Amino acid sequence: MVSNINQLLVQAQTAYDAADWSLLIQYLQQLILGANSEHPEIVKNREYLLKLALSMLEMGDFQQRWEISKVLTHLGNVAIPPLIEILEDEDTEEELRWYAARTLGEFQHPDAIAPLIELLKTDEDEELKAIAATALGQMGTVAIAALSELLLDEDTRLFAVRSLSCIPQPETIIPLLSVVQDPQPAIRAAAIEALSSFHDERVLPVLLNALDDIAATVRRAAVLGLGFRPDLREALDLVTKLQPKLYDFNIDVCCAAAVSLSRMGSDNATKHLFDLLISPHTPIKLQLETIRALSWVGTPSSLEYLQTAFNQTTSETLCQEIVTVLGRVQKPQTTQAAEILLQILQSQHPATKIVNIKSAIALSLGQLGEMQAIEPLISLLADSNASVRLHAIAALKNLDGEAVYQQLQQLANNDAITPDLKQGIAIALAEW
Repeated sequence: MVSNINQLLVQAQTAYDAADWSLLIQYLQQLILGANSEHPEIVKNREYLLKLALSMLEMGDFQQRWEISKVLTHLGNVAIPPLIEILEDEDTEEELRWYAARTLGEFQHPDAIAPLIELLKTDEDEELKAIAATALGQMGTVAIAALSELLLDEDTRLFAVRSLSCIPQPETIIPLLSVVQDPQPAIRAAAIEALSSFHDERVLPVLLNALDDIAATVRRAAVLGLGFRPDLREALDLVTKLQPKLYDFNIDVCCAAAVSLSRMGSDNATKHLFDLLISPHTPIKLQLETIRALSWVGTPSSLEYLQTAFNQTTSETLCQEIVTVLGRVQKPQTTQAAEILLQILQSQHPATKIVNIKSAIALSLGQLGEMQAIEPLISLLADSNASVRLHAIAALKNLDGEAVYQQLQQLANNDAITPDLKQGIAIALAEW
């Protein structure tokens, strides 16, 4: 073991002398990231290894710096002082300071807190400050007290909130609650988004109050936050409170409301989504989000609403989205989704003549894997469009491959079928 370590140390020095940084990284990784990292010989040479790793951090390219930062964290707390020195040197290149800040966050050591805090207070580089904020968030509970102090300063408050939001510990609730009425919308929104991850009774009044905030970003955060509490649907009458947000002045809030109502899973919420979907005043972006929301509900009534909406719309975009989401429906509703797709395929709706729609129907039927789709998919092999035929073949392969193959072989020998279907079956068999 000792001779192997000594050999690696010599090889690392040779790679360093030759400025072969890729090779140097390999040797350092073998020495420090391996199972022998606590070997007495490694411990004895830790300062020397640190010197090599720091030179690599200074001289390497972006990817090499990324790799060597992992090595530095495994060297232990001995790496903290030189990393702090790099961080505090304003003449050092920005990327190197960026890596120093990021690596310090990995240590989760109290000594790394003060320099990161100081950088947030004094540095003018917004990107570097953002990295420092993330690093502080990575430290966990050890940094909460220091970050709470930063909430008192208007210049560092937003970064502090973002750092606290990276710490999923109940100890952050009180400091985050202290800024939910902050004059800056970005701070209110960030605090509410962070608080939404806690199932704590102190959070709920804040979320409900924020539904009517003057800032759209705050309303959206509150809407999404309440969407994670379907357990309180009845107790807080959440469907009634969220429904008006489907018609908010800001479309992002409307889209968030559609998502949150889909999580409520009730027939009442589903009906509100359907009403929004078929309204002639609903923007196309919101209609698409509502279609997805109805598919996520995944109940018989929500799928029926999608079928009704398909039958009522003339929009190719909406038709394609409905057909697409039906193919993503999960059990136990896959049979119903397949039946709806087959009814659409056999209907006289103008959209069923469009190549993209027919291809999407075939793709969705294949994804659902319901055997009742075999014959309709085989019929699509006679389509005049090559894309439709290829999608039908791909869908058939997703079903019971052996059963489908046998059925295709039988049909290939049937002279009663049309020439187009015969040709399509021949192509399918060749693809098999």
